[in-house]
Amino acid sequence: MRKRILGFVAMACGVLFAAAPAVAHHSFAAEFDAAKPVTMRGYVTKIEWTNPHVWFYLNVKDEKGTISNWGFEMGPPHGLQTRGWERNTMKIGQEIIVNGSLAKNGSNRVNARDVTIAATGTKLGAASSENNGQ
Repeated sequence: MRKRILGFVAMACGVLFAAAPAVAHHSFAAEFDAAKPVTMRGYVTKIEWTNPHVWFYLNVKDEKGTISNWGFEMGPPHGLQTRGWERNTMKIGQEIIVNGSLAKNGSNRVNARDVTIAATGTKLGAASSENNGQ
């Protein structure tokens, strides 16, 4: 009887741990607002090439000259790789232009739709969750 209970507990824990990443993942509409499109230009300060989303951060200067750090969410690494991205496509210090949608909560976060490397004009899709990864 004790083995049966321990087996059930182990199975329940496995199901809960397997479901955790799905719960942590969000839809575009839960966090970002498609009615608030934005284009931003800035310099890369950080890149996080991880699942479930790749994030990068830019120092962006506003019209008053104030610099703020913004976070940009892209799709998963495999989605970016199918669009021509590699881990070293974007580098710290590069000037980047991003088209995307602002966060609903007013924070300095954007869901990137596409990214252009300013120096080369190379434009790549960001595997955005806004358009189901298109």
